[in-house]
Amino acid sequence: MEEYLVLGAVVIDRIVGDPRSSLHPVVVVGNYIAWLEGRLLDAKHSPRRKKLAGAALAAIVLSTVFTISWTALAALQAVHPWAAYIGGALLLSFAISPRSLAEAGREIAGYLNTGNMEQARYKVGWIVGRDTANLDTAEVTRATVETVAENIVDGIISPLFYAVIGGVPLACLYRAVNTLDSMVGYKNEKYRDFGMVAARVDDVFNYIPARITGLLIVIAALLLGRDAGGALAAIRRDAAKHPSPNSGITEAGVAGALGVRLGGLNYYGGVASFRAHMGDDKVQLSPIHIEQTIQIMYLVTTLFIAAAFMYKWLLLQP
Repeated sequence: MEEYLVLGAVVIDRIVGDPRSSLHPVVVVGNYIAWLEGRLLDAKHSPRRKKLAGAALAAIVLSTVFTISWTALAALQAVHPWAAYIGGALLLSFAISPRSLAEAGREIAGYLNTGNMEQARYKVGWIVGRDTANLDTAEVTRATVETVAENIVDGIISPLFYAVIGGVPLACLYRAVNTLDSMVGYKNEKYRDFGMVAARVDDVFNYIPARITGLLIVIAALLLGRDAGGALAAIRRDAAKHPSPNSGITEAGVAGALGVRLGGLNYYGGVASFRAHMGDDKVQLSPIHIEQTIQIMYLVTTLFIAAAFMYKWLLLQP
């Protein structure tokens, strides 16, 4: 059943996309996290108390999200199995974002292709945390490719993976994990201690899906006529250089597949931060690489769905 929910969710996302609404489940969870943060985080607390408060935040949010999603689906199942399927597929579609990633990437590529750097810098600032006001075409492209590559795991494969192995409630729990990390999992003065648990839990949850995604990127590169060998070599050589134990796999894989070099010097609030290079600069980064990354993203998603059906078929064999 779970493999059909995965397929249904991807189809819904492809047709409808990710609606922008204050009632979107991820937005609601984000508001809940912000509300709890205001009551649990005190700048005057010791590092130990901040860590305990952060652990409490994670426990409250994750238990709440799992309980509500499980209860909602159980209620729909009591009405009719089809109600549970449609509701589950719809809820899972809110946890993934391939269409919104593709739309954002293609919009930025469009501005770059028409020479509208002001809009390209502005729009890429919506999807990255770095300073974008002075980026050139190659740097805007790099920022976009890195974001799409990283989110193949966070925004697609991880929630689908947890839906396959544990149903939609587990996928919703994963989305809450990822939302927690995106809101408090920073290594700055404010969140270094308070967000430590959220960041560690996110790393654990993404560990297996990231490595599955790395393998699928290599296969996708082969099927698309990209450099599959380069993708595998870049993952093996460069992935561990990334600050994240998971994001480096997809960024390095995409870089190797496209023959480009990602990483480099970024600025955050005017402060320079060097990110280790991923891949080799065999070709100059250009807007076409955004479209090629999106193609890899969609094929990786398709390959994962096929693998989910195969996994369930094998489980049913006597």
